[in-house]
Amino acid sequence: MATARNPAELIRPLITPEGVDLRVKLADAGTRASAFLLDVVIIVAAAIAVTLVVIFGLGGLGVKEAEPLFIVWIIFIFLLRNVYFIAFEAGRRAATPGKRIVGVRVASRSGAGLTIDQVIARNLMREIEVFLPLSIIAARGGAGVADTLSTIFGLVWALLFSLFLLFNRDRLRIGDLLAGTWVVETPKLKLVEDLSLRKDPVARRFHFSPAQLDAYGIAELHKLEEVLRRDDYFAMKAVAETIGHKIGAKIEPIDSRTFLTAYYGDLRAHLERKLLLGNRKADKYAR
Repeated sequence: MATARNPAELIRPLITPEGVDLRVKLADAGTRASAFLLDVVIIVAAAIAVTLVVIFGLGGLGVKEAEPLFIVWIIFIFLLRNVYFIAFEAGRRAATPGKRIVGVRVASRSGAGLTIDQVIARNLMREIEVFLPLSIIAARGGAGVADTLSTIFGLVWALLFSLFLLFNRDRLRIGDLLAGTWVVETPKLKLVEDLSLRKDPVARRFHFSPAQLDAYGIAELHKLEEVLRRDDYFAMKAVAETIGHKIGAKIEPIDSRTFLTAYYGDLRAHLERKLLLGNRKADKYAR
């Protein structure tokens, strides 16, 4: 059985048609199972809601008149569970609501865009892998003709296909193998803190003249931001002393971080005002 206790073992190269090597991380079996169960819950909830509406809307029909509608209902359930997966995975995000909740999406192993043929192929195989044997078991049970042998056969069939992804290192279902797809993790981008919005009451006592702010440009602003985000005491002390010496401001060691925060906010605002006036300064030497 293929295992991936080390997360790095799930990293794969994904080469785009332009030759760009995009490193992707494959979704593990637990994540894929969670996404699938969430989607099944959504599908079942939708099926129950539609069924209740139909029952209450056609409550006056007899059993004989309702038989054609029962066939229509079976077809509807078949379309619902297949259209659901195909429609969402063919969309721009290439993910069903369940996949989006757990943070994964479908990708083509070729590195090109996911095609509708691949989406249909991988999802129709799910019908054979899981839904078809379970539907037969449910139908035979509902009709009162289920037997132990056929039930065990159906369960083993569904279980073997469901566990197939545990036995290959790329965590592929049969549907993925046929369609040439992967299910990969979608990195969740987290916006970093906007340093200019820091509320430091002590920093308000620092005021910088336009001449002091003109001493540095955009490149220095970015370096200063790196120092603040790193939050290293000695680095901030050294940078604060350098800036203070250059602009003629005396900095107490204990105020280094506060001073840099104040200078960063004012310098950024100063540069942004210049940009609005059409006087962008790439660095302190630009004219």
